[in-house]
Amino acid sequence: MDDLELVIIGAGAAGLSAGIYSVRSGLKTVVLEEKLAGGTEADAPMVENYPGFQSVTGIELAQKMVAHAKSVGVTLNELEAVVSLDLRSEKKRVQTLKAVYETKAVLVATGSHYRQLGVPGENEFRGKGVSYCGICDGPFFRGKNVLVVGGGNSAAMTTLYLAGIAADTKIVHRREAFRCEEALTQGLKNTKNVEILWNTEIKEIRGDKVVKEVELIDKKTGETRELPVNGVFIQVGEDPNSKIVKDAGVTLDQDGYIITDALQHTNLEGVFAAGDVTNHPIKQVGTAVGQGITAALEAYGFIRRPYYHEK
Repeated sequence: MDDLELVIIGAGAAGLSAGIYSVRSGLKTVVLEEKLAGGTEADAPMVENYPGFQSVTGIELAQKMVAHAKSVGVTLNELEAVVSLDLRSEKKRVQTLKAVYETKAVLVATGSHYRQLGVPGENEFRGKGVSYCGICDGPFFRGKNVLVVGGGNSAAMTTLYLAGIAADTKIVHRREAFRCEEALTQGLKNTKNVEILWNTEIKEIRGDKVVKEVELIDKKTGETRELPVNGVFIQVGEDPNSKIVKDAGVTLDQDGYIITDALQHTNLEGVFAAGDVTNHPIKQVGTAVGQGITAALEAYGFIRRPYYHEK
């Protein structure tokens, strides 16, 4: 693209929202996504309380956002991974596996990736009974026995979703209280097809060609036992996709999240960030959308320098 003004890296809720607002503001923009547009939001079995939708599947909401972005003219390049960045110069360079983009500003919305347990068998059986996405892989376990690991909103929603598919659904949590919303906690307790295993961790995932069982340990007693299962759904949080920007000089916090101010500025001039990759403490679709909009409008101000943006 000639005279490119803004490159947005990532096409989740934050990146798509930023793309919509930047294009509507008149910026020549391209959105780069290493996978398919939609982000981890598309993996959520259900998104509740997003304004305008009392309840909607993650994939449906993601598809609506993608369609909206395309309808207003956002250039969306899927399956185009960024491999290097030069962000310190006035003219910034974004190199992908397919092209090199020169731009006036960069907006990072690379999101996060699923955190692993780090137990024996996890990598060996990934895709063979070990999953990080209930809505993606749940239908493969219809009528079978599944185990969910975690204690937050994602773990609770995944468990409730799987309870309507599997023959038996258990959730293990290393503590004796969930971190999820109270409504979800009550939903777990009131669902007949769900058994909660408190103060419990997985020691090992076993099988032959596919998962057959897990070894569990009771953290209070130290006792171990084997539990026959067909599927293990790991929902223990996410880590930010921030390594590439760290290498380019963007400042991160101790957990690897991009540090931004209230207007989504990073430490580098002309570089903005939004969504789950930032140090904003609330990781929700709604907050990602708001950050994406703010970052896009700040990028517009930085590039076009309207009267209200002058310092």
